Amino acid sequence: MYIIECYVSYLVISLAVTMWVARTLHKNGRVFLIDAFHGNAELADSVNHLLVVGFYLINIGYVALALKASESLLTLRSAIELVSDKIGVVLLVLGFMHFFNLYVFSRLRKRARVTALPRPLPQE
Repeated sequence: MYIIECYVSYLVISLAVTMWVARTLHKNGRVFLIDAFHGNAELADSVNHLLVVGFYLINIGYVALALKASESLLTLRSAIELVSDKIGVVLLVLGFMHFFNLYVFSRLRKRARVTALPRPLPQE
């Protein structure tokens, strides 16, 4: 009875949150990447864009796979609970992806700082 409304709500909310997180990562991740690539803004922007594309593919793919519902929704309560469960899982996946991206950015930045250090003098 409420299944179409659940599908529409789930898709709208999931896609809106995914787009918001992706934009936030893209905007704020640029600074880390420019630092990691020693000021090479063009390379940083390219990598940043590729990371966002991968983020979209993974999250929208998951949203699409999780759309299916086999429960019969006879009450408004069951419909709200179904959408809530699905949105909750999407938010957890987005949170995981966010921290994964932060991990990748921090590793790139750390590696860039280590390679930017001068080589130690040879010991005599």
